[in-house]
Amino acid sequence: MYVFDNYYSFSELVKTAYSLVVTRVFYRNASLLRRPIYIRGLPRITWGKGFRTGYRCRLETFGEKGDTMPKLIIGENCHIGDSVHIAAAEQVRIGNNCLFASHIFISDCSHGDTVAESPSTHPEKRRLVTSPTEIGNNVWLGENVCVLMGSRVGNGSIVGANAVVTKRFPDYCILAGSPARIIKQYNFETLRWEKCS
Repeated sequence: MYVFDNYYSFSELVKTAYSLVVTRVFYRNASLLRRPIYIRGLPRITWGKGFRTGYRCRLETFGEKGDTMPKLIIGENCHIGDSVHIAAAEQVRIGNNCLFASHIFISDCSHGDTVAESPSTHPEKRRLVTSPTEIGNNVWLGENVCVLMGSRVGNGSIVGANAVVTKRFPDYCILAGSPARIIKQYNFETLRWEKCS
């Protein structure tokens, strides 16, 4: 069966219809949150109109009981693929019109300070370290990308599959590698992506 620019099997159509009904009833502004979806700390999560997820996504925020300060902020018309995990303890901000492939991890926190803590301490007992993470507008993240705490992916950027973003990057870049580095930047004078020297 052909629906929404895709060919769906009957079972996929039924699952999508069920997810659509649940989304409309329970999740304001979202377009489609495919089930199953795992949401922890919902009062600290905001998303704009048109937000859409794939299957098995995990959105979580950490905070004390009664804490409703937004920590995961997702803009309008963002579409994320299957098995995307986003964890926010301080703040993860995602801009408008972003497209994420599957199996992506985005976080603003880490278990332990690598400078101050002993590696013999059980990871669960280590202090939670945080630093805000930002993804700009019109960003495309490829398959298996990791965006780690304190990182920034600038507006209009593309992050290649399997890249690990560990620092802050300017707007209009193509990033690749582990750790990620700039391989091209968009030149608005020539209207082309150009290799970095």
